[in-house]
Amino acid sequence: MKILVINSGSSSLKFQVIDSESEQVLAKGLCERIGIDGRFTYKTNKGISIKEDIGMENHTQAVHTLLDTLVDEEKGIIKDFSQIDVIGHRLVHGGEKFTGSVVITDEVIQAMTECNDLAPLHNPANLIGVDACRKLMPDTLMVGVFDTAFNQTMEPKAFLYGLPYQYYEKYKIRRYGFHGISHKYVSQRAAEFMKQDPRHVKTIVCHLGNGASICAVKFGKVIDNSMGFTPLEGLVMGTRCGDVDPGALEFLAKKENLDFPQIMKILNQESGVLGISKNLSSDFRELKDAEIKYNDKASLAREIFAYKVAKYVGSYAAAMNGVDNIVFTAGVGENDSDIREEICSYLEFLGIAIDEIENRSQAEAARISTRGSKVNVLVIRTNEELEIAREAAAVAGEIKAVKAKS
Repeated sequence: MKILVINSGSSSLKFQVIDSESEQVLAKGLCERIGIDGRFTYKTNKGISIKEDIGMENHTQAVHTLLDTLVDEEKGIIKDFSQIDVIGHRLVHGGEKFTGSVVITDEVIQAMTECNDLAPLHNPANLIGVDACRKLMPDTLMVGVFDTAFNQTMEPKAFLYGLPYQYYEKYKIRRYGFHGISHKYVSQRAAEFMKQDPRHVKTIVCHLGNGASICAVKFGKVIDNSMGFTPLEGLVMGTRCGDVDPGALEFLAKKENLDFPQIMKILNQESGVLGISKNLSSDFRELKDAEIKYNDKASLAREIFAYKVAKYVGSYAAAMNGVDNIVFTAGVGENDSDIREEICSYLEFLGIAIDEIENRSQAEAARISTRGSKVNVLVIRTNEELEIAREAAAVAGEIKAVKAKS
């Protein structure tokens, strides 16, 4: 079964074609700067590589570009569109309506549209990608894989805020958690790597990138996630502030004469390590280079980030009454050994000791804690596209099984 995985953003569209049986990536690419000047990147497992500027006025044209390339006689990997069995779409916010992956129907699109207020930067962009694919491949099965679904096992004690209960009843104001696709893949891959049964393991996944979140997975189910009603809550991130006292925002608004949209812009786009470093950078690699050159604000930004991560890890170890695996993943988590070491330096009370040599490993999966460490500390490369393909294949398999019975 060949599955086309689509991850659509406001001006970009990432894609992969995956063989669900071998889990081999047959082709992958990126349409970016959609509606601006257009740039197309494409690679296949046969060594074909393309990088060129192509005008793409909208997402429909972007999908058209990738599909035309996939069936091209010289560059493609399929003869015609019918060889794509399923399209799996990454969808960010499903609210409480979706606890798993579903076939995308008009009803599902309507339900997602109703969640647009919860993820105004993500859901509309995801739906644009869905609409483009439906127009060009109307007969192909499409499956929606939600970033919030894996987190829906959180109990009310974890997801409710200390607000009047009526606001949850009326507007579903609660913590939803994000990065669920990554957290699911990484927690299961960690158990597989350590030869553990995920149903009997307590794992804390640290998805650390420009957007960052921590997830507590107890016996295969999420019990807490650092992101909240929106992806703004939780850790200090690249440009997002993370946890902040709402009273400070009122104070800031009055002092600077700011309205709420201006405040939200500051919190989402001008804060995090970018803001702490006095606009030096939101890129942790650039901050590391600056830290080496004794830039005190770059050093402070990285120090605060590590401290906040360690605090969440410690609290989640308490919430699960113990932890077996702590896993680092995503851009910073996978590649910044110094950040990993600094985070773990706060966690020695858990019996953690880091192997300095293994901590420099570039493997797909590695244990970076010493053999005597009481908690396994791992680095696992996330693979959201593969997880989406697995979910899409599972939904397609269920449909096939139902048809066979009838």
